[in-house]
Amino acid sequence: MTDAPPAGGLGEAPLDELIAGLTVDVPDYPEPGILFRDLTPVFADGTAFRRMVHGLGAPAASDPRVAAVAGRDGDPGFDVVVGVEARGFLLAAAVALDAGVGVVPVRKAGKLPRERIAADYVLEYGTATLEMHADSLRPGARVLVVDDVLATGGTLGAAIALVERLGGVVTAVSVVVELAALGGRERIAPHTVHSLWTT
Repeated sequence: MTDAPPAGGLGEAPLDELIAGLTVDVPDYPEPGILFRDLTPVFADGTAFRRMVHGLGAPAASDPRVAAVAGRDGDPGFDVVVGVEARGFLLAAAVALDAGVGVVPVRKAGKLPRERIAADYVLEYGTATLEMHADSLRPGARVLVVDDVLATGGTLGAAIALVERLGGVVTAVSVVVELAALGGRERIAPHTVHSLWTT
């Protein structure tokens, strides 16, 4: 996995600048006072999306728990990518395909049809529940958790808790945007967090 875009155009910009330049800020969504970072224009740009996917899949190799094997015999440093509903699904699936591993969804309550485990969490504009199928991970699986935004850390904290309840080992958490002022990184410490754009 490399961050080597084709020559010319937007592909030459630093990745954080590329993402920032394509992201659209939507004030007062989904609640008054919330500034929503709409990443769909980044997804729609082929060069930006490809670079974003490569960037999201790269951080596990720098985690000391997986550095010894990452890159050896094509090992990306993780066995599965966990994506958080909903934009995290798009990202996690692309990262997993790029790395040659499987993808597991973390869904909102009531969306999974079989036996599942659940975790409640608080986010910046309310409360919610996330669920995973109870058989979605094998014990000891190395997991890269992927989502679009790290804000307060509630969503990702719940996803991490679900992974660990199933015996998975979170090797890294990778996000496109980190809203540093909201302190999410501290909330999910000591897990390694890699953000492509911190604002």
